[in-house]
Amino acid sequence: MKNCEFSDILRHFLKVNNLTQTAFAQKIGVKQSQVSEWLKGKAKPGYDSLKQMVVAFEISAEYLLGLEEEF
Repeated sequence: MKNCEFSDILRHFLKVNNLTQTAFAQKIGVKQSQVSEWLKGKAKPGYDSLKQMVVAFEISAEYLLGLEEEF
């Protein structure tokens, strides 16, 4: 997933982990509508949301930023 848009990275992460937008949103403390905006490419998460993703799912920030292949 290197050099991909955040929407592609998130879509892949949700699919691989069999997560719904709602389940993902609840785990990181945002609204499902926010996750939908990220998936559509209309918005990108800020620092606090990225940090919550890293902590909640124990994944690397580098993966979420498209800098490395594995989460």
